[in-house]
Amino acid sequence: MSRLQLIHDAWLIFRKDVQQEFKTRYSLNAILLFALVTLVAVSFSIGTFNASSDVKAALLWIIIFFSAMSGLSHIFVREEEKHTADTLKLVAQPTSIFLGKFIFNLTLLYALEFITVPLFFAVMNFEVVGISTFLSVLLLGSLGLSAGATMTAAIISKASAKGALFAVLSFPILLPVLIAGINGTKISVTKVDIAAASSELQMLFAYSVVVITTAILLFDFVWNE
Repeated sequence: MSRLQLIHDAWLIFRKDVQQEFKTRYSLNAILLFALVTLVAVSFSIGTFNASSDVKAALLWIIIFFSAMSGLSHIFVREEEKHTADTLKLVAQPTSIFLGKFIFNLTLLYALEFITVPLFFAVMNFEVVGISTFLSVLLLGSLGLSAGATMTAAIISKASAKGALFAVLSFPILLPVLIAGINGTKISVTKVDIAAASSELQMLFAYSVVVITTAILLFDFVWNE
């Protein structure tokens, strides 16, 4: 398959998933509702306490992580529940399927952050001085989260206890992203220079490259198992 054909097929799969999501709004509603409820609960819980910026940075990534866990697995579960997985195998190569699903999950996660991050800043009175550092950490962290979550979703799509299994398998895989994301966010609170978070950014970039490359190489075996 040529590279252009692969990209074209991935785009068609992404577009199909977007159209389905606009019809049902299952994943978007799930992650947004979870994020908003968690944010409100956290803000009321620590409202009377003077939480440090380090604690708030950790809370932000915890909210993002568990919100993602509530909706990103549906990308493959939906194919199994609607019995369209076999049809998808016939019309597209595994690499195109993974890329299309991965881009959809990444778009979904960015949409979540576009709404919840400003709300988190307002509700939690959270401030950063290194805007470029924070945005870089957020974008690269989301890239790693989406890549790992997409691959894990494909693995658990045929299991019976999909929801619980997805969270259990995803946490150890995505733990490096959480650690680097939290540390990078802490740095953005006190330092303007993006070079101060170079280690965290390199970690997030390397993680994303490794996970995406590994997923592309192994997805054929996972998807056709």
